[in-house]
Amino acid sequence: MYSGKSLSLTHIDSHPGLVELVIDQVDSSVNSIGNEFLSELKQVCEVLEGDSAIQGLLITSAKSSFVVGADVFQFPPLFEGAEEDFSQWLVEAHKTFNRVESLSFPSVCAINGLALGGGLELALTADARVIAEPAKVGFPEVTLGLCPGWGGTVRAVRMSGVQPALSLMLNGKPVGAKQAVELGLADQLASAESLTADAVDLLARLVNGELDKQTYFDHKRQTLNVDAVPERAVLEEEFARLLNPDYPAAQEMLALVLEHATLPFDKALECERAVFKRLAATHSTQSLVGLFINTQQVKRVAKSQSKAAVPVSQMAVLGAGIMGGGIAYQSAVTGTPVVLKDINQDALDLGISTASGALDKLIKKGRMDEAGKNDCLGLIDPTLEFKDFDSVGLVVEAVVENEKVKHAVLGETEAHLASDAILTSNTSTISITALAQGLKRPEDFCGMHFFNPVPMMPLVEVIRGEKSSDRAIATAVECAVKMGKTPVVVNDCPGFLVNRVLFPYFNAFNRLLHDGVDFQRIDRVMEGFGWPMGPAYLADVIGLDTMVHADKVLQSGYPERMGHDDQPIIELLLEQGALGQKNGRGFYDYSEGPRNKKADSRALEIIRDRVERQSTLSDQDIVDRMMIPMCLESFLCLDEGIVASAAEVDMGLILGLGFPKFRGGALRYIDHTGADAFASRVERWQGAGPLYQLPQSFVEHSRSQKRFF
Repeated sequence: MYSGKSLSLTHIDSHPGLVELVIDQVDSSVNSIGNEFLSELKQVCEVLEGDSAIQGLLITSAKSSFVVGADVFQFPPLFEGAEEDFSQWLVEAHKTFNRVESLSFPSVCAINGLALGGGLELALTADARVIAEPAKVGFPEVTLGLCPGWGGTVRAVRMSGVQPALSLMLNGKPVGAKQAVELGLADQLASAESLTADAVDLLARLVNGELDKQTYFDHKRQTLNVDAVPERAVLEEEFARLLNPDYPAAQEMLALVLEHATLPFDKALECERAVFKRLAATHSTQSLVGLFINTQQVKRVAKSQSKAAVPVSQMAVLGAGIMGGGIAYQSAVTGTPVVLKDINQDALDLGISTASGALDKLIKKGRMDEAGKNDCLGLIDPTLEFKDFDSVGLVVEAVVENEKVKHAVLGETEAHLASDAILTSNTSTISITALAQGLKRPEDFCGMHFFNPVPMMPLVEVIRGEKSSDRAIATAVECAVKMGKTPVVVNDCPGFLVNRVLFPYFNAFNRLLHDGVDFQRIDRVMEGFGWPMGPAYLADVIGLDTMVHADKVLQSGYPERMGHDDQPIIELLLEQGALGQKNGRGFYDYSEGPRNKKADSRALEIIRDRVERQSTLSDQDIVDRMMIPMCLESFLCLDEGIVASAAEVDMGLILGLGFPKFRGGALRYIDHTGADAFASRVERWQGAGPLYQLPQSFVEHSRSQKRFF
């Protein structure tokens, strides 16, 4: 009847008059809805509307999931193209979905696996839905800064009610099959094995009149009574935690639902289109869509980079404690046995305690039971000796951040490894090329920089030294992926990517302090910019001793840019014994607990004694002074080939530093500001020091009107 690249239409032989629309996207492991899909769906509608012998339609998927959503990769050109073309695209999509819904004969959708976003919107056009018990449905568009745009906000509200539909859309999380039925988004549960048969049976009953199609059809288009719509204040209170002004999609959706719930169906769709277009034009949405695309790109890069990997069936971690224990936990919880070695029993105990605590958190969240915890801990083999090191495929050295100690440990460890094993160092600042000196097989050595706390932080920097082989890099990348982390390959340089970019930001913070800006104000301004914590609080969390050590490494590596005109305030605090949260004293006083911080009186006194100037800077001035050094250093990392792509630079900042997602990363922030406008901001502050000078390559980037994305 019809055969395309995503859709095929065939007769159901066992039931004359019934036809099956099978969704099966070629050359893809999942189904998603893009322009080609929509075009084929229009052609299918023409076949269905033109064949008077058809009595009923079954919609199914040949994949393990139904449809996982829209093809997000097609969004950027749509969003940035002509407004008229974008508007017409939305109108045509609505028309096509409405045609499926308005067929003259009954239709039933069989939902297996995931039906997300546009996939759920398509399913809702059918007269009824049978859902497999393992399946899940949801509207994740809010995570992209969007609302459902193919009629989902309208149909879901009319089928589930205002509050339940908003909960589904604003949370963005999928719900199980049973809850989908309770919400009215599905009509019948089925086992995975009986899904198709049950759906055909329901369709047959609709066709023979045992069930009334119109009953199913009408409730999707029925206008809600005013008294069925809660007051806005009630909804705003209920969903307060989800209504973040930095992510406007949630607020827009709430207002949209209140606007269209009492409107006729066609007018309601118009409202949805208007909001979808408005959201698509925001920097927040463009950043979040870009983040999704960057995530997929980084995953593809990692898959390509890991092709030469050596299979690793067992790992080892050198150095227990909190970091080593976290790495061992991450290996074990993802199924790879790991030897955890230290020279001190107390450190081993701390490492196991760290892993056990992380597992307890999984139990508390309902993601593991005690038996699972015991099985996982059984995969961690604590030892004071080099036991079984000849059978491990990859070792992560995670001892103290001291080059001499690491040299000694790495050299001793190499002698106990098999000839094809990969040795790595979890270092945040020490040169991988330097650490490789003295190793017999430097080609089998590279960096694996995990971030603390390991269970929470998704990034791993895989650092390529001068002699690191593709095989070593591939194996480290593959292991990071297997451990559930996102690896970014970085060429060796002081600070690698994340710390190299972070410390110009702290350098800027120090300069602002010397210019008389209160650190509490800086924290408030930068948290308002979107950072999870301001620079003073972040320094306390990292530890002032760690901060000073890393800062000296960066000063040594880039003395012209990253040196200080005055002694850094953090050094002065450290000299007075302040370590940050480690000992309850830093920029803030934590004597009443980490959640009850207040400005530390000694820190205020130290700063007051060193600062003679009084600040007249605006909040925007503070943002510019803080962000310019970070953005320029991010540009230099890309320009110098330290990282291969803009996507990997920005993903490193988002995953490793908590860069505000709705801003997309440092390079996307430059894109949104405009290269010319950003250059003008830099030139305004060029008197603030070497970190505020435009590299010639950026001047050329600006002149050429290039964008990073």
